[in-house]
Amino acid sequence: MKRYTLLILIAFTSMAASSQVNTERVMMIGKNALYFEDYVLSIQYFNQVITAKSYLAEPYYYRALAKFMLDDFKGASEDATRCLERNPYFLAAYQLRGAAWQNLEEFELAATDYKTSLEYYPEDRITLVNMGIVNIELKQYEVAEKFFEYLLRRYPDYTPGYLARSHMYLQMEDTTRAMADLDTAIVNDPYTAQAFSARGLLYFHQQEFNRALSDLDEAIRLDPYQQANYINRGLVKYHLNDLRGAMADYDRVIEMDENNLIARFNRGLLRAQVADNNRAIRDFDKVIELEPDNTIAYLNRAILNQEIGNYTGAIEDLDVVLEAHPDFFSGYYSRSQLKRELNDLAGAEQDYLLARAEEAKAHRVATVDPEPYTSHRESEKAEQADDKQADNQRDESKDTREQADKDIEKFNLLVVSKEETSSKSKYQRQSRGRVQNLNVPVEREPRFTLSYYEQEYEVLRPVYYSELLDRANSDMGLSWVLKVTNHEAPLNELQVDAHFRSIDQFSARIDRSPRDARLYFGRGMDFALVQDYENALKDMERVLELDPSMVMARFARAVIRSKQLEYNTQLSSDPSLFDNELERELDLLKELPGTMRKPELSLESVEHDAILKEYNTIIKEAPDFIYAYYNRAEIYILEKDYRAAITDYTKAINLEPRFAEAYFNRGISRLSIGETRDGLDDLRKAGELGIVQSYSIIKRMQ
Repeated sequence: MKRYTLLILIAFTSMAASSQVNTERVMMIGKNALYFEDYVLSIQYFNQVITAKSYLAEPYYYRALAKFMLDDFKGASEDATRCLERNPYFLAAYQLRGAAWQNLEEFELAATDYKTSLEYYPEDRITLVNMGIVNIELKQYEVAEKFFEYLLRRYPDYTPGYLARSHMYLQMEDTTRAMADLDTAIVNDPYTAQAFSARGLLYFHQQEFNRALSDLDEAIRLDPYQQANYINRGLVKYHLNDLRGAMADYDRVIEMDENNLIARFNRGLLRAQVADNNRAIRDFDKVIELEPDNTIAYLNRAILNQEIGNYTGAIEDLDVVLEAHPDFFSGYYSRSQLKRELNDLAGAEQDYLLARAEEAKAHRVATVDPEPYTSHRESEKAEQADDKQADNQRDESKDTREQADKDIEKFNLLVVSKEETSSKSKYQRQSRGRVQNLNVPVEREPRFTLSYYEQEYEVLRPVYYSELLDRANSDMGLSWVLKVTNHEAPLNELQVDAHFRSIDQFSARIDRSPRDARLYFGRGMDFALVQDYENALKDMERVLELDPSMVMARFARAVIRSKQLEYNTQLSSDPSLFDNELERELDLLKELPGTMRKPELSLESVEHDAILKEYNTIIKEAPDFIYAYYNRAEIYILEKDYRAAITDYTKAINLEPRFAEAYFNRGISRLSIGETRDGLDDLRKAGELGIVQSYSIIKRMQ
């Protein structure tokens, strides 16, 4: 259908036009957006299809998948249900809905869906792992163990299975078998950070601190962004009396995430131990700002305020603590002492009497309960209101507590971080809307593309100047600043709407000035950003018909062809692509290793040749345009012509000596042909310029 573009635009604003929508075409564009992780955009396309043909099951499934990726688990479960209502044999929807139920902690419903899926695919690894984990949550350990036994008998090298089963054994307090599974996981895959971090934490609880330190060091080398590993390594160093090292680990976490509660809390305790009271107070200020009901933080801040002579602030903090814990008699003793310092003798006497009454009540409970409410030493100190109470307790105890443990008596204990805590924070900082595990098989830096939107890098990288790009921004008269980036940001809802309006506006202007190449370029960019590659290509081809010298249009056309070819090749080689992608992205796998690598692209040589010719022309017309060499090298690599790729990367580096991505990819290419020394040199340079994963690869190769 020749005029589907206008019909798509109409569908966004008019229900009456829904019957005219080319649903197959819109579904394809929606899948494009989903594949390239523009989830908000993909939902809008699937909405159009659902409006036009609400009886179809497929758009509900893909909309559910997009919602799942955006953590809208309730919406995902509802859409998956609508899909199954229309087609009860759409089996992938059972897996998706099961994952959604699992994230909503509706474990029985999740188990029912997974069971249905296993009836048709009894050897599906991800579903078997899920069934095991769901049954762990339901405390049905015998059932979970049967699933794990079947899974690992069928797939004896499957690392996530061993990690999940080790978690089950820990729940059962069988540390021997848990340790055996973690050992096996590490033997099978010595590059999985989660296995080392889990074993390190287990060693920590067994008080084998040197072994714990070794494993956590390895986990951090493999995945330098996992915050939980730094927090727990800080605990290990604390037990090894390396306070400076522990403090450095907490500093590192806070550099990555200034709102990390556990790191802030633990650093506050450590600063208090070394009498850095004012900075310790600032850490507890931040904890209380982020978690206003954290009475343990209030108590620690009260002690610190008392030590620096801020008695009024200490009393205010103790007021909060005692309101939440009216039986905490030590708090009344402390507040009594503070009021006495402020000459509030009546208030001091009242608190002292309250403290005696609560202490007597606690002793009466202790005579019935074999576990005393509090130790005699603590009671005696509280009664004497010793200013050194907190310091003495810290010196005498190196126990820890879980973050969920709110026992006020444990106010001076460092907090252990669990993997799921860091996984949640990790999701917020990973690119393109998905939670991605950084411990993945070696992959090249992606191609550079034209866009208006770019995400920030975790570690600052050099900025490359391009005269061609500068001139394009000056001449094109675009509404947004054109960028060349390999770190695109997905569109949010407002941006999606803005670009559809922009398409409308460009179309109206083209009607008035049909030979203005800049208008076609602007509309082509809008089409590319909303993942409508067919229309984007048509507009870029029209640009080059009107102005063959416009290098940016040629570069855009080459990039769009590559993207379209990548999507089409994946889809044709694996019809269940999106089903498999779903399985890989289940929330439970955020806590497990073994992220699977996307299959290497096997592009048609005819398409390769067309894209290569495009880049050849660009290089001929703009020999200093470094991104053309870089992207052409990618095509050579896909054809396994590593030496040609190395030549192109070298040319790009000669033009831009700080081209970090080119160093990284040239290093990978050199390793691929056995030039290990030169490859490692390139990776070292890439790491120096900000590509952190270089160091993990260097370690493996050495």
